[in-house]
Amino acid sequence: MAPLDSSYPTTTDRLSGSGTARLGASLHVKGEITGNEDLAIDGSVEGLVQLEDRKLTIGASARLTADVIAREVVVYGNVKGNLRARDRIEIKKDGSVVGDLTTARIMIEDGAYFKGSIEIDKAGEASSDNDLDKPAYTRTTRAAATTATSAD
Repeated sequence: MAPLDSSYPTTTDRLSGSGTARLGASLHVKGEITGNEDLAIDGSVEGLVQLEDRKLTIGASARLTADVIAREVVVYGNVKGNLRARDRIEIKKDGSVVGDLTTARIMIEDGAYFKGSIEIDKAGEASSDNDLDKPAYTRTTRAAATTATSAD
């Protein structure tokens, strides 16, 4: 039961505020973590972390052997696994990632360790050209030819 102290957060405070759930340094999770709130991990996780529209912060003491799916991922600790973020991935100077990254934006600070591949996924950008699978020089040449034709 919650104390009657007014400083104790209520359920509505937690839902409306910008609070972040926290997995402490002494905790170890094997399996799947899913949810709809921001999460900071300082402990260890093996498995899958899925926070589709939320931010995941992997703290300096954290050790993940997991695949991660989130809106935003910030890595201060160690990750072995693939990271997929709809918005962005940041690997801070003492962070370490061994795995593949898929995101729209990436930032890797000096001193960070990364081994894997990076795929920039700009899923939100629509294009009027249907030939994006063709090499860039083909598209550029055709665009230049169209411009030259219309100038005549």
